[in-house]
Amino acid sequence: MGQLTLILGGARSGKSSYAEELARESNQPVLYIATATALDDEMRERIEHHQAARPSHWETLEAPMNIAVILESKRFASRLWTGVVLLDCITLLINNILFSLPDDAHFETVMQKVNDEIESLIEAQKQTGGEWLIVSNEVGLGLVPPYPLGRVYRDALGRANQMLARAADRVVFMVAGIPTKIK
Repeated sequence: MGQLTLILGGARSGKSSYAEELARESNQPVLYIATATALDDEMRERIEHHQAARPSHWETLEAPMNIAVILESKRFASRLWTGVVLLDCITLLINNILFSLPDDAHFETVMQKVNDEIESLIEAQKQTGGEWLIVSNEVGLGLVPPYPLGRVYRDALGRANQMLARAADRVVFMVAGIPTKIK
């Protein structure tokens, strides 16, 4: 059945670096699931930096959303995965879901899409096995966003993080590059 580790923290807290370090230290094959999309030059540079930092023998799957569906269509559906799956990150996954919906989508519609995505992701982890490292931002420690879309995003990501934390075997909170075990 494998193990699921959720790695949470603020922006630039060292989440991705820590997850990549764990994947490297495992000495197992790594499937890196990237959810970022290059919508502007700055994001394109960030993506290129992340790509260059990863070992060349890691397999990369670019999946901005519908991750379980994409995994199902790949070779991972037919057998157990014995390596590491590093998913970076839930923060952008929720962003991609939110922006795939109409501007006037109801809160309940957004939450249902998020629930469906996260539930299918948790089920995919159970079916494929391996060690899963999932990276996500903790946005619930800051101010309440002053605009409706920001509040919907914060709530959706908070719900996704809670679902993943409940399903996780381990939860690590990153502060200034230092991992702190939560669960």
